[in-house]
Amino acid sequence: MFVEKNTMLHRLNPLSKLLYVFAAIIVPLLSGSNAVSLLVAVVSLFLLLWGKIFRKIVPLMGFSLLILLSIVVIQGMYKAGNHTPLLTLGSVVFYKEGIRFSAEICLQVLNMLEAFSLLVLTTKPTDLIEALVSKGLSAKLGYVLSSVLQIIPQMAASMDTIIDAQRSRGMKMEGNLLTRVRAFIPLIGPVVMTSLISVKERAMALEVRCFNSSHKKTFLTIYQVTPQDQWFRGMVFLSMAGALAWRIMK
Repeated sequence: MFVEKNTMLHRLNPLSKLLYVFAAIIVPLLSGSNAVSLLVAVVSLFLLLWGKIFRKIVPLMGFSLLILLSIVVIQGMYKAGNHTPLLTLGSVVFYKEGIRFSAEICLQVLNMLEAFSLLVLTTKPTDLIEALVSKGLSAKLGYVLSSVLQIIPQMAASMDTIIDAQRSRGMKMEGNLLTRVRAFIPLIGPVVMTSLISVKERAMALEVRCFNSSHKKTFLTIYQVTPQDQWFRGMVFLSMAGALAWRIMK
């Protein structure tokens, strides 16, 4: 999902962006305010626009909107403790308590989607994992995380290759739902087998490169903390401190 762009967000240290994801989740929770949650969402939106990656999250936002709308409807009508009518549409009544609660959920989900999108779309998975491992994360755990991040794109690429191969052999891939199901079933076996073979080859390659060696490892890329990183992290830490102070004073 990484999008190659030449922006400051792309050049930031992966750990700085990971810190922002943490802050985007924890600041609204610490503040307990919908206004703060909305402010964080606006900041994340601005960063997505600044990084020239906003268009990439539009389909995700559209899909999430349907889920969030169902949350608003269910909580607004049926949440336990609803007693103050806010909006009446015929026989349907939406209550203030349910709408407020659903707004909190929707803003939290929106913050998480935007923050994780910012991280994923501006950071290569290998760069993120290498930065974490260089800071002391277990190499085995880093490999597991890297595999999780890359397994879906790899399987999708494998699926596309197999579909092209089947089309070249004359298999009909388009048509009604039944035709597509019949075409999809023969693809499952090759995709699974290709994935298993890839895992085996990767394990062998890791062993050849002394993955389990106890010696101290070196890294191809050394991630420096630039002045931009320092400024970015300072703003993130300041926002978390402000949210914590707000919580204590409240």
